[in-house]
Amino acid sequence: MELEIKNISKNYGRHTVLNNVSLTLERGVYGLLGPNGAGKSTLIQIITGNLSADGGQVFYNGIPTSKSETAFKKILGYVPQNQGLYDAFTARKFLEYMAVLKALPKKDIPQQIHQVLEVVGLLDVQDRRLGSFSGGMCQRILIAQALLGSPEVIILDEPTAGLDPKERIKIRNFISRISENKIIILATHVVSDVESIAREIILLGDGQIRLKGTPGQLCATINGRVFECIIDTRNMDMLEEKFIISNLQEMPDNRLCVRILGDDASIDSIRGQLKHIEPVFPNLQEVYLDMFDQRQVIG
Repeated sequence: MELEIKNISKNYGRHTVLNNVSLTLERGVYGLLGPNGAGKSTLIQIITGNLSADGGQVFYNGIPTSKSETAFKKILGYVPQNQGLYDAFTARKFLEYMAVLKALPKKDIPQQIHQVLEVVGLLDVQDRRLGSFSGGMCQRILIAQALLGSPEVIILDEPTAGLDPKERIKIRNFISRISENKIIILATHVVSDVESIAREIILLGDGQIRLKGTPGQLCATINGRVFECIIDTRNMDMLEEKFIISNLQEMPDNRLCVRILGDDASIDSIRGQLKHIEPVFPNLQEVYLDMFDQRQVIG
């Protein structure tokens, strides 16, 4: 089982959205991370066949998907970003409708619907109208439809957008559970969605792959550049001007415990204003902030 993305390029007029992107994916979860406008959704649209590339090809098991479009779509499950639902449909009726669109054998549809509803934990609400579902339940029913037909490749575009932390954890757990013997691409700009479940992380920026590897490998690339310090609240403005701040925690006596990205020279320049500082091992969120230099506090 291998999905190969080879030298994919896409332009809109003079604007290059994807520039010679190449990847080889096998079984497991892959986190496709990048800020808005990085090219994630465009790459997904090309993989799914909903958009044509200006250069390059997508292969599945060595065969160009453009030459086997029908066969590839049969093994593809897709959850697009911001997909609408039919509020008047029940969960079961919606899945029956999607099963027909996927041309599943009629005799297999009831069993398949039962299985996917069980996987996403919605079996007990299968006869409720979708209009009464929470945001997290709607995302789970969309994942359920993507699972119909036992696809080998599943693509999820921002599947946790707009969800509260509890629902986000549920979705993440579902993705982890179904990842065995499947290739799953999860495109997001929320690092925590993929940090604990991804086999490999792909950082996409300005239409190019900026970095890829396991979470541990990526974190090691900035080892020695993340510090934890204790500072008076009155010095916070100075810290924000000089460093990328990845996290802060309030402490007694108007003090803050802050994680910052810097180097030895920049740290030495402010040691006199710190009550305590020590190097700490980076997390994936800090790799992301460093790569895209997003100067904001991520709590």
